[in-house]
Formats: sequence, C-alpha cells, structure tokens
Amino acid sequence: MSVETQKETLGFQTEVKQLLHLMIHSLYSNKEIFLRELISNASDAVDKLRFEALAKPELLEGGAELKIRVSFDKDAKTVTLEDNGIGMSREDAITHLGTIAKSGTADFMKHLTGDQKKDSHLIGQFGVGFYSAFIVADKVDVFSRRAGSAASEGVHWSSRGEGNFEVATIDKAERGTRIVLHLKSGEDEFADGWRLRNIIKKYSDHIALPIELPKEVAAAEGEEKPAVEWETVNRASALWTRPRTEIKDEEYQEFYKHIAHDFENPLSWSHNKVEGKLEYSSLLYVPSRAPFDLYQREAPKGLKLYVQRVFVMDQAESFLPLYLRFIKGVVDSNDLSLNVSREILQKDPIIDSMKSALTKRVLDMLEKLAKNEPEQYKGFWKNFGQVMKEGPAEDFANKEKIAGLLRFASTSGDDGEQVVGLAEYLARAKEGQDKIYYLTGETYAQVKNSPHLEVFRKKGIEVLLLTDRIDEWLMSYLSDFDGKSFVDVARGDLDLGNLDSEEDKKAAEEVAKAKEGLVERLKTALGESVAEVRVSHRLTDSPAILAIGEQDLGLQMRQILEASGQKVPDSKPIFEFNPAHPLIEKLDNEQSDERFGDLSHILFDQAALAAGDSLKDPAAYVRRLNKLLVELSA
Repeated sequence: MSVETQKETLGFQTEVKQLLHLMIHSLYSNKEIFLRELISNASDAVDKLRFEALAKPELLEGGAELKIRVSFDKDAKTVTLEDNGIGMSREDAITHLGTIAKSGTADFMKHLTGDQKKDSHLIGQFGVGFYSAFIVADKVDVFSRRAGSAASEGVHWSSRGEGNFEVATIDKAERGTRIVLHLKSGEDEFADGWRLRNIIKKYSDHIALPIELPKEVAAAEGEEKPAVEWETVNRASALWTRPRTEIKDEEYQEFYKHIAHDFENPLSWSHNKVEGKLEYSSLLYVPSRAPFDLYQREAPKGLKLYVQRVFVMDQAESFLPLYLRFIKGVVDSNDLSLNVSREILQKDPIIDSMKSALTKRVLDMLEKLAKNEPEQYKGFWKNFGQVMKEGPAEDFANKEKIAGLLRFASTSGDDGEQVVGLAEYLARAKEGQDKIYYLTGETYAQVKNSPHLEVFRKKGIEVLLLTDRIDEWLMSYLSDFDGKSFVDVARGDLDLGNLDSEEDKKAAEEVAKAKEGLVERLKTALGESVAEVRVSHRLTDSPAILAIGEQDLGLQMRQILEASGQKVPDSKPIFEFNPAHPLIEKLDNEQSDERFGDLSHILFDQAALAAGDSLKDPAAYVRRLNKLLVELSA
C-alpha cells in the first residue's frame, strides 16, 4: 500500500452519529440490503462519469470500459466493492461520508416505523445508503480518486462507525472508488460467492452496466495460486431497451425500487417505445405511496434522462407537468444531443412533443387503474389526490381527462371518503338534472350539515362535498364536465332548472312578492352588513343562510389569502331567509324596530357561523343574545 500523508481524525456530524447507531443496533433483520445500496451508489458514480466525460473525454483516462466489481476474502472476512466511476477527492469524502443534509436525516428519522424490515428499505430513499455498510461491517475502508486528478491525490477514508473517522491522502493509480467491508463476527455468510451472486441477481440485475464477481479457475502449471477471472452476474442491459414480452413483473418492480429508492412495489407502470418522427423509449411508474417531499414544489423531481442509452441527468423535470411530479421512471431519447442541459430542455420543441405524449400516457395509465383496480385507485387518490387537483389549472389541454380522474366526497356517503368520480355522479343524477352541484367548506361535518343542502335533501339530489383547502381554487378552473356545468350551491341565486316544477316556481314567486315588506325591513336593519336580502328557495328547516355573490371569493379562498398576508377584496354576503320558519314569522310580526334589529342581527350572525365564518363583532352577538334570553325568561 502507498504511503499515507496528511492523515487526520475528524468527528461525524451529530445526525450521522444517530444514523450509525441505528444502523448498527437496530436495522439488522434485512442485512443483505447493504449490497444493494452500495451497488446503487456505484452505478450512480459511473453514470456521473459518463455524463461529465461527454464534455471532458479526458476524464475516462483511456479506460472507457465501465463496470462494478464485487469480491470477497473468506480468510480476511472482507467484502470489497469497486467501481471505476467518477470517484471522490479528499474534500468529497469528508463532505459526502461525514455529513448528511440535515433535512434528509430528520425526515429519515421521522419516517421510521419500528418495523425493521420496512425501516431498512427506507435507507436509499433519504440518501443515506452508504451507512448501511455498518449493518454488517465493524470497520469500513474507502479508497478513492476523482477522475481527472493526479494519482497522488487519492484519499483513504476509514471508520469503525463510532464517533469519528480518519481521512488521509494516498497514491491511487486508478480512478473510482473501492470500498472494503471488514465483516463483523457472525457475518461470514457474506464472504461467499454464491451468497453475493444471489443478492446481486435479486436486487441489481437491472443495473445497466456489468457487475462482476471473481470466478476461480484451475492454476496454470507452476503457479501457486489460481488465476482470477471475472464474470458478469447481472444482465447488464438497460431494462427499458428490452422487449416487454421478455420482462417479468418482478424485474419491473425491482427496477422501480432502484430508481425510486422505494421499498414497496409500484401500483402500475407503462413501458413504451415510440418510433417515427420522434424516437424514444419510456418506462413510467405510479408509486403506491407518497414520497416525504411531495408537497415541497421545489423538491427534486422528474424522470431519469438517457440519450442513446447514455445517462445524462437525474430529475429531468421538463418531461412531465408539475402535478404529475410523483411519477418515477426513465426516458431514453435518440433525438436529443448528448450535451443537453436543463436550460436547453426547457426550450426544445422536441421536449414539448415528448411531454405531451408522456403526460397522456400517465393519464391513460391512471384511467386504466381507476377502471380495472378501483380499490387500488382509492389508495392512489388518498396519497396523490391533492396533487392531481393542481392539474386542471396547469394542463388545460387535458382538463377533461384530469377531471374524470378526480374523486370527491358527496351527500350519498356518510364517512367523508373521496370516492365519487364525476362520471359516476352523472350516471346516477336525477332525470332532467343538467348541472353538477357542489359545496366547499373547511370540514366534512360542516359541509354535510350545511343549511345550503336542505332543498337538495328534500329533492334527493346528490351534492359533491369539497373540503380540501385547494378545492375552491380547483373549481375556478373547472367550468364543466361532459357538457354539464358546475354549480356552487352556496353561490348566487340558486336555480334548479328542470328539477323545480312549474308549481314550485310559481309558489316561490308568490311568496317572494308577499314578503317584499319584510325584505325591505331586513335591508334597513342589516344595512352595510349585506349586499342583498331575499326570500330563499334553498331552505326547508333553517331560518336563514348567507349566500356568496356570483363574482365574489368564497370563504376558503378568503381564508387562504388572509393566511398568506394578501389583501382580500371587499365583498358582502347575500342574506336569504326561509319565510315558512317560525322565527321568521315571529320576526315579521315584530312591532319594535329595536327588537327587530337585534333579532335580525342574531339571525345574520347565526347564518355566518353555520357557513363556517367567524363573527365580525362577537361581543355584539353575545350582548344581543343575552338580552333576548333575559326577555324570554322574564
């Protein structure tokens, strides 16, 4: 071994210490995953070299045959993994092996379940795969040199997985990284060719470069030791380049776990090859659960991009719209340049065509899942429904298709589950119904018990109940579906069209005319609090409600804007009263203007509370209510 210089001992970051303790003492039920993680890291290092060598061919240093080698020594109880990828400098080793991004560690710790097998599978997802080596090793040595640097600039990193690590400068002739695991007592099973071969076939068969194991052959005459030959133990061909008929479901699933760093199988996948004006292959996956950073819109996302089977970049986000950011997969193009950049991707017309086709393919895959596997789609919606609701605003061309994939709670259910699709809603609509009715609110209990639904219950008309914070914003982009327009039952002057009989309409007109005097008295009493007062056609049980003007913001949007510190446009509600309610009859007969005013304001405030709004002057409401209670008890 070459002489070590500039040797120093450094302490691990606190988060790494916590992680190492977990690896060493807790995650031991699925030990073999250490090899999957180290091979995955080595594959990434080779991909990075391929990419950087496009601009700087000299980084290949004359050795363009890229590979990973795994070997073992039964006597020394070691397993060695070596790649000829990009390698690390001294600074890289200290940074990458001594620290972890704090958010990654915190999220990793937060997502632990206590189930060792599941927790061990989380390792790769949070970028902490290297430390899985300490599940089976009590000492790890890393020898590395960054491609393009001098042989004298190699680095030796070493640690026993405790509080610190050593780092020294060494001579290293070959670029890349060699990791030597000194196995713990009792872990000798991994210093075995048959065991390593099986692990590689199980987890890494899809890796698109050779993974080699030593194959012992008979010694030549006069030689003491048999010569070592290497044999490739994985397929070493890109999965997406093979015909679909030759690929088993298990292979698709393992490849997904590799690219997504997920431990669960995907819900669905689509493998496609396009030939003609554009030539590319794609392999797209729908995950079965949401990643921890799904709602961080700036988090890394996108597909792995290859150009003519050469890896170009991770998280190429130009191929799918943002509302499909949870989709994982690869796209391999024959039409793009090998030196393509993120900036070029944003402007290239080829990308627009591919994005349009890939988006349609994902939506088709989700339609198929919803139709053929409704229970699985229910799980998908729980995980990704709110993100899908961003779609109609972002992707106008596919608005109808996305709308068909949306799911809502409705008055036909009693548990608030979002399971009703728009096609299903229309299929069971009342005869003559030409609208899709909905109501937004903060909670399911609030909207389900809203007075706005009273006339719909009476007539047996189903109403969609929307309680996600994004819903009112969503509905501002959805005007219709399958030729039927959406109607907010709390907005404007409700018109049930053909669902109201001529007799009902005539009776309503007569009542409105008869109560014109009461309308004027209420306008005077409520004054600036309301935009309008009118007789309600929505109520059967409640005395009054507040309706929203056609062009006004709803309560949900107002609360979102206020919470974000934005100025909310002034608007006043419409006060509607139920002329058949005993309280309204009592109000109509009230002779005292002062008492009439107090009762009017109490009804107004109660209607605001029923709508989920807060009172502008709670003290005045309490004062009026107490005054009324005292009068009643006198």
